[in-house]
Amino acid sequence: MQYELFGIDPLYRGFFALNRYRLRFERYDGTWSGAVDREIFERGHAVAVLPYDPKRDRVVLLEQFRPGALEATGGPWMTEIVAGMIEIDESVEGVAHREMQEEAGLTTDRLFPITRYWVSPGGTTESIYLFLGLVDSEEASGFHGLPHENEDIRVLTMSLDEALNRVDQGTICSAAPIIALQWLSRHRARFVD
Repeated sequence: MQYELFGIDPLYRGFFALNRYRLRFERYDGTWSGAVDREIFERGHAVAVLPYDPKRDRVVLLEQFRPGALEATGGPWMTEIVAGMIEIDESVEGVAHREMQEEAGLTTDRLFPITRYWVSPGGTTESIYLFLGLVDSEEASGFHGLPHENEDIRVLTMSLDEALNRVDQGTICSAAPIIALQWLSRHRARFVD
């Protein structure tokens, strides 16, 4: 199947960008759609890592303020996993290691790819490369983040079962940790000593 892109018009440039895409696409019956205009949020691509300690069967999670979640039931302090944007000329694995140190004060020498997923492909170009990183959870504590980015990140450790219960209760309600925790629940036996 095919599509035709007629043009991309910039609408806004700031910390993020917003563009209007003009296109048409081939339909399943072989005909073509009419012209479609869509505003697309240009966020870039990111890497997220679930730090996991297989010896203790514990995960390391982060809590931080998220302005996009002001209307969340529990408020805008979200329980998440390590994550960061991919900068120019930076490898996916390099971002994983950098963000583990910046956001959780952790290092890992073993990253396992989980998946790459598109965050909301109807409205943004962003995708996330998702990993599991093996760590020693006893090294995880305190507060982290980059002051010049106004990050204020609290590190939490808990059993995998407790984290999965929080997913079920809706207190972990961000996509990356939900996907990573559910993946780990299915593949836990591969990692537990």
